[in-house]
Amino acid sequence: MERENVSELLAFVAVANERSFTRAAAKLGVSQSALSHTIRRLEERLGVRLLNRTTRRVSPTEAGERLLLTVAPRIEEIEAELESLRGLRERPSGTIRITATDNAVDTVLWPKLSKFLLKYPDIHVEIVIDYGLRDIVAERFDAGVRSGEQVARDMIAVRIGPDMRMAVVGAPSYFRKRPPPKTPRELTGHNCINLRLPSHGGLYAWEFEKGGRELRVRVEGQLVFNGTYHILDAALGGCGLAYMPEELAQPHLAKGRLKRVLEDWCAPYLGYHLFYPSRRQSSPAFALLVDTLRYRGSDGRSARPPT
Repeated sequence: MERENVSELLAFVAVANERSFTRAAAKLGVSQSALSHTIRRLEERLGVRLLNRTTRRVSPTEAGERLLLTVAPRIEEIEAELESLRGLRERPSGTIRITATDNAVDTVLWPKLSKFLLKYPDIHVEIVIDYGLRDIVAERFDAGVRSGEQVARDMIAVRIGPDMRMAVVGAPSYFRKRPPPKTPRELTGHNCINLRLPSHGGLYAWEFEKGGRELRVRVEGQLVFNGTYHILDAALGGCGLAYMPEELAQPHLAKGRLKRVLEDWCAPYLGYHLFYPSRRQSSPAFALLVDTLRYRGSDGRSARPPT
């Protein structure tokens, strides 16, 4: 294949991924007009239109989607291998992109990353806070962080935190107006603060387990957020009942700002895991990050992966 053809494919992948000639041109370090000319030349050579262009957005045509699905993974593999070779230098380097929830960042990622980045100044980490179950391969993340139950089977999963529990909590001022629920079913009569998951567009169903019996309750209330910390603030303000990680609520429970209910219905579940595609060639920088984040338990030994 001629070098010019490779350049055209690289230009097309950049525009298709960025959905913008402006952003793609900046990423490639070329002018927007030069990039547009390159794409037109590729379309003329193939005899098909690859991109739909409007004044506001750029999107692949059916032919463009087919080419993107074929070419982009191979380009990504080449880039990953080149990055791996660059990482063989004495000082590990490169950029690692991770998607995680805000609570995962605060409790397991940042406490270790803050020391890791000081030790390896040539390694850069980009963290995207998100509650959706992203396709990390399609969106070009190196890894994601979610609870063990949410990790797809085709991913490598590395435990980076202990088992967790959820907690149903409310402010004392809320319970002065309403009696505490004694079973999850009674939550339907309460003003509950919901979490919207972008991956589904729907509201998160509160999950409970007791004596082998599992329940998923779809609650209702005046407030809906897409982040845990706003839910915590609303609960502290007496706006309703909230469902959140136990450790997030614990400091406020200890000081009496929140009261817990249905504790016997909140069973432990697999804690946070770092997950990534098995086919990706890990760079030395990424391998160092995985080893740094790996949860080793109270005895200091590495925890076994989920089965």
